[in-house]
Amino acid sequence: MTKHEFEVAMTCEGCSGAVSRVLSKLGDVVKFEIDLPNKLVWIESDKDVAFLTETLKKCGKEVKYNGTK
Repeated sequence: MTKHEFEVAMTCEGCSGAVSRVLSKLGDVVKFEIDLPNKLVWIESDKDVAFLTETLKKCGKEVKYNGTK
């Protein structure tokens, strides 16, 4: 599985909770970590970047793809 890094405009625990909820709905296809202070989300998945980006945008936050890690 590829590990992708995204920058997500999260400002509080509520924001990171929203990210967790949308990613959890993808099931065990995805593993993820959230770094709230640095506004980063790492996602391990075989899904394509466009799909992951659109999923993250469902939180209502600005999302930027930083590449693979």
